[in-house]
Amino acid sequence: MLQVALLRNQRDRVVERLGVKNFAEPQLVDEIIALDDERKKLTFEFDETKSKINAASKEIGQLMAKGQKAEAEEKKKSVEQYKQSLAPIEQQLAAIEKKLESQLVRLPNLPADQVPRGKTPEDNEEVRSGGSKPSLHKGAVPHWDLAKKYDLIDFELGNKITGSGFPVYKNKGARLQRAMPQRLLAR
Repeated sequence: MLQVALLRNQRDRVVERLGVKNFAEPQLVDEIIALDDERKKLTFEFDETKSKINAASKEIGQLMAKGQKAEAEEKKKSVEQYKQSLAPIEQQLAAIEKKLESQLVRLPNLPADQVPRGKTPEDNEEVRSGGSKPSLHKGAVPHWDLAKKYDLIDFELGNKITGSGFPVYKNKGARLQRAMPQRLLAR
């Protein structure tokens, strides 16, 4: 997730890099900065009110020690007013922080500076490649089809159990999966 400080300090660069990704909502950056400004304002207001409460409470203690109970009671009323004004500020602050968080997660990560603009894989440029590309014989079958054909992996069951990306190995596929780490450890 992008940090608000990055959005604030490098706004133009962030918008430009989001454009490389064809991000449809570049105005979201400005909305996030505005929300952060509001959050800062409310945080300052909250801290200022808490400071007034603490100062008044300390003063009440001093007045009580001096035996000036009437003045201490007056200060208690002002502290109560400050506390009542604190609750709405705290609620607004929580709402702003929640909205800020929900807007921040909508922003994608920025692509590296060398990533070119483009919408399709054909727009990508190959920076380097290594090794030799294998040439498969005509009629070669992908590994996922072979796994189904020989009943080695159940992708659908794995998807039902844990979500995508976690296959369930079975039969000889399970034996192979368990044997590979043991073979590596035996070296």
